[in-house]
Amino acid sequence: MDALETFIVTAKAVSYIGGASHSAQPSRPASHDIRFESGAFSYLDSYFGGTDFLGQEVVWENATPVWAMNYYGRIRDPQRFDGERAGTVIKQALSALYQEKRFLGGFAYQHALGEYIDQSVGDYTSFLGVERILVDDRIVYQLDYQGGLIKP
Repeated sequence: MDALETFIVTAKAVSYIGGASHSAQPSRPASHDIRFESGAFSYLDSYFGGTDFLGQEVVWENATPVWAMNYYGRIRDPQRFDGERAGTVIKQALSALYQEKRFLGGFAYQHALGEYIDQSVGDYTSFLGVERILVDDRIVYQLDYQGGLIKP
């Protein structure tokens, strides 16, 4: 694993999943921003919304953007599931995934509130994926994501 990929996993683990607080000053009107820095790398997760949301993660190396991911997540069955439950399942599932020192490659996690399933193709240099939560074999939450290296 190279330094960039290691940093991405660390940033993801300590930001949203790790309970990092949002930046007092958002980067864009009405955005929710979470920042992390270590050595030459800096990370920004900036998103809009709550239960249904859209966002982007960017990593800079020495102030040059080198990697990004965008995502759109939503509750698909609001009668059976809500944002609070989704957050609980996602935080525990991703925490377990990041302990494996990765964020791609497929992952399943069984939680009392629902089954978390992540499927992706590619590696951190270029990828496409979807995460879902199922309750009684029905999709109640879904997040689509894609990203990879940024080159001049």
